[in-house]
Amino acid sequence: MALRRVLLFVKPFDVYPPRPLPGGASSPSSLPPPPLRVSNPKVLSYLDDRCRVHKETINLCKSVLQHKSIDWISVQRNDMSNPIHDVDLVISVGGDGTLLRASHFLNSSIPVLGVNSDPTCPDEVDELTDEFDARRSTGHLCAATAANFEQILDATLDGSRQPSELSRISVKLNGLQLPTYALNDILVSHPCPASVSRFSFRKRSNTGESSHLINCRSSGLRVATPAGSTAAMLSAGGFVMPISSHELQYMIREPISPRDADKPLLHGLVKQGQHILVVWYNEEGAVYFDGSHVMHSIQHGDTLEISSDAPILKVILPENLLKQGS
Repeated sequence: MALRRVLLFVKPFDVYPPRPLPGGASSPSSLPPPPLRVSNPKVLSYLDDRCRVHKETINLCKSVLQHKSIDWISVQRNDMSNPIHDVDLVISVGGDGTLLRASHFLNSSIPVLGVNSDPTCPDEVDELTDEFDARRSTGHLCAATAANFEQILDATLDGSRQPSELSRISVKLNGLQLPTYALNDILVSHPCPASVSRFSFRKRSNTGESSHLINCRSSGLRVATPAGSTAAMLSAGGFVMPISSHELQYMIREPISPRDADKPLLHGLVKQGQHILVVWYNEEGAVYFDGSHVMHSIQHGDTLEISSDAPILKVILPENLLKQGS
């Protein structure tokens, strides 16, 4: 089926640090300019350039869409609050964070194409590495940049570039399905990261088989999809999973004095047909979906059922991930 209705899902500009106007002039709202906290002028130039490149990429995407025989609209990601319907394709313009935000509004029928609007420039990183971190957007899941957006879009519209089906994470709270499905990972923890999380968990299969109960004091539980296994999970000592896998990877973060018998189960896989059953014992807690933007509160005695029994997400993947999945 031809894709003819497109939603452009755009990262806003307010994520970039505010800058005082030239000459110390007040901002349009008549508020005093924020204090200048950066002494290195190269940092200021770098931030200005990031904003400029992002804006130019948005304008390029809009210009390309205007010349196609399609109906399209643009929306900033902060203005989206309801599920996305009645479009054939979502184009997210930003980085992985913007694509993740878009995924929370999508079911299993609408594909998403990520455009990395501000990719890292290796020469810039090499030049500035002794002064500050000049890396830009990673765009791990983004198939396009400004340089190849029209080419990837055309291949998607004519069907020669097909989306891949990626696993997501389902969470049930006290038996009720939470409305958000995570594309990267979830974190179950105390709302204050400096506080200890207290919970019990076990792995259980749909046939009733289960591991022994593990009582945890730690900094929380992280569960990642294959798409998210290259992010926080990998940084914490996990491993990269094939992008096409339908298993999940979990890890107890910084366990405090675990029993020897429990150690083999503090990091492992949740296979299809299995789930993790968690009972929460702090007065308060939180389940974070794909970072900090979506959070559901939990409290003492709540149970969580975590699995890959979730609607898949269709994503136009970059070539390097397509090769990994083949």
